[in-house]
Amino acid sequence: MPTIIELPVVPQPLPANWTAPAPSGKSISLHKLSFEEHDKHAEEERKRLEALNGNGTGIEDDLGVGDEEETEELLSLDPKEWKKQDHYAVLGLSHLRYKATPEQIKIAHRKKVLKHHPDKKAGVAGDSNDDQFFKCIQKAFDVLMNPERRRQFDSVDPYFDLLEADVPTAAQVQKSKNPEKYFFDAFGPVFEREARFSRKQPVPMLGSYDDPKEVVEAFYDFWYNFDSWRSFEYLDKEVNEGSDNRDDKRYTEKKNKAERQRRKKEDTARLRNIVDTALSVDPRIKRIRQEEKEAREAKKRNKGQVNGQTAKEKAEEEKRKAEEEAKRKAEEEAAARAEAKRAKAAAANAAKKARRAARAAEGGQAEVA
Repeated sequence: MPTIIELPVVPQPLPANWTAPAPSGKSISLHKLSFEEHDKHAEEERKRLEALNGNGTGIEDDLGVGDEEETEELLSLDPKEWKKQDHYAVLGLSHLRYKATPEQIKIAHRKKVLKHHPDKKAGVAGDSNDDQFFKCIQKAFDVLMNPERRRQFDSVDPYFDLLEADVPTAAQVQKSKNPEKYFFDAFGPVFEREARFSRKQPVPMLGSYDDPKEVVEAFYDFWYNFDSWRSFEYLDKEVNEGSDNRDDKRYTEKKNKAERQRRKKEDTARLRNIVDTALSVDPRIKRIRQEEKEAREAKKRNKGQVNGQTAKEKAEEEKRKAEEEAKRKAEEEAAARAEAKRAKAAAANAAKKARRAARAAEGGQAEVA
């Protein structure tokens, strides 16, 4: 027979600054409340006590997650088909998706568990599938709290699968009333969505019309060399349950690997097509080319003006030199003529003197005779 031992229970002393709360004035029987009514009453009482004791700053912030509307389709999900479910929608995080933080995921999961736990819903009419949805909640939490598995799910997020097919075409941009505005409004969100797959961070976004050439070139250089972590393991086919055949496992693994490579190749080509389309209709490219054309023409005009001025100056220089050369030759000729004239005059004087001397000699001889 078991022995019963009685242990004394000594309650902890109350804090020195504790004061008894004032009565709420409400009389309520908790035994007759439903779970929802009990939760509502408990929440009202908690807020009243916090306001009374002045410690409202300690209220836990639920970050506004986990309160999305639950559709009949969502509530009827089969946990066996967990790979087909939208884990973010199950936890009420559809508006955040890949941007949801681990803390937000935990808070949303806690809310869903409190709402859909089988023990809480036991005996409530109309909740026959709640056990199944609770399993979906647990699976969604397991996937999203595991970084590797969450990354695999984010790679094939069904929400973005629909958006990936909705990419603007070159014709849509060109035919729009304001092609410049349409280009940035349409392609901006596309590059923002694709940026989440980049291994390199930060990722350059589309920017604005006034971006300089260097920024535009850097943007397209990054996206033409985009290094994506996106993978497609999440879509792998599972090996048949209960099969121990190694050949079946190897065949399935080989097929899965081939499918992953095919999807990766298609995704790379898809992104390259988006970048090609954006480049072909980017209004900044047209603006940059026009600016470069105008710069070349201005340079050409300036070069022509410089060359014209040089030719004129050269002609004037040659003319000046020719004039100086002609002047120099004229001066030399004048000097030569003057010299010749002086020589001629000197010769004439000399001849004249010689004649005089000859005549004087002839006169002296005549007198002697």
